[in-house]
Amino acid sequence: MTDYNQMWADLGMDLERHDVLMCALPAIYKPMFLDRENRPKAMEYFDYVVSEIHGLRIQEIMEHKAKGGTVVGAFCVYVPEEMVIAADGICVGLCAGAEISVGSAEEILPRNLCPLIKSAVGFRLERICPYFQACDLVVGETTCDGKKKAWEVLADYAPMYVMELPQKKGDRDKALWTSELFEFKDKLEELTSNQITEDSLGSAIALVDAKRAALQRLYDLRKASPSPISGLDSLLIAQVYFNDDPARFTAKTNELCDELETRMKENGGVQESSVPRILISGCPMIIPNWKVPYLVENCGASVVCEESCTGTRLLTGNTNVKGNGVESQISAIAERQLKTNCACFTPNDDRINDVLNLCDEYNVDGVIHYSMQFCQPYMVEAEKIKKALGEKGIPMLALETDYGDGDTGQLRTRIEAFLEQVSK
Repeated sequence: MTDYNQMWADLGMDLERHDVLMCALPAIYKPMFLDRENRPKAMEYFDYVVSEIHGLRIQEIMEHKAKGGTVVGAFCVYVPEEMVIAADGICVGLCAGAEISVGSAEEILPRNLCPLIKSAVGFRLERICPYFQACDLVVGETTCDGKKKAWEVLADYAPMYVMELPQKKGDRDKALWTSELFEFKDKLEELTSNQITEDSLGSAIALVDAKRAALQRLYDLRKASPSPISGLDSLLIAQVYFNDDPARFTAKTNELCDELETRMKENGGVQESSVPRILISGCPMIIPNWKVPYLVENCGASVVCEESCTGTRLLTGNTNVKGNGVESQISAIAERQLKTNCACFTPNDDRINDVLNLCDEYNVDGVIHYSMQFCQPYMVEAEKIKKALGEKGIPMLALETDYGDGDTGQLRTRIEAFLEQVSK
């Protein structure tokens, strides 16, 4: 195994705290993933990525920086990866799903703040995330008040840039978001000393469109009964999406889909077709936050889809550029991005329709609406989702949890009772 300690030390990381984090991961990963039967062989690549998530990928990123390249960290799917790539940058996801860093964040942030924000900020404070350490710029966004104010605090510890996401989707809101992308272009060009051209942005758009298309292909295959892949493995792939090399991710995901298509011809699913088919909607689930889908599948159901930012909200299709020049390209990116129906928008009937349509497309028996503790947008919106599902006769279970394991027993009991309900 390659020794990355010197690289981590050069990044200014706290090696002792980092060791605590990395030593805990295999104990979680093995029973959740490696010990599961009937996994596709192509999942070996994604297992390898996780095993090297703070190693080989960081090494690649540092080699990119050594050649004069730039690294931009993001917390949200609304940060346009295409534009970062067009400026010869690498865009990496910085959200965190681990309890280990929450305590340090609570020294400067309120305790009654969602665990994703606290975990991410804590990763920077404790210097245990090499992606954070490698960033030349960290891009926040205004998807909720918690994030918006946390970025002001984080700016004392990292080079921050904040993008203002509108809260509605009218013409003036679309104009606001498009203008934000143009300002972000100026920031990237200043940061990298590279001009974003029609050619460079066109190539980047094609690259990222292909990455989304590969993930869309995977999600389309999950509509089969029985599903050819577990929900946990599908979630893992969506999580790797945010940090892997885009071209390599696309190739490996398509290789997996080739294998799954062969499985489907042989009627090979990961579970029996009679088990309940569950859609998980709501907050994103960031590595290593696998608690809820693990419990659902361990209780005998099949998670066939995730309506989240680590799920179908990534799948906004191709970027349809309608004219020539960078202005047309950026306008097309903005238009495509606004198809992502985050809970920050109001009114948000589009998200409700997304959930209902996904239930039809994936032949869902029940929905588990997952909210992180203190995540007000998704917790409040759960009521409207439940009402809309009830009118269609689709049962819903609302879960609120954090990154700790103290509520695992309670969650299991509630999930088991819900699955009994949907199985009748």
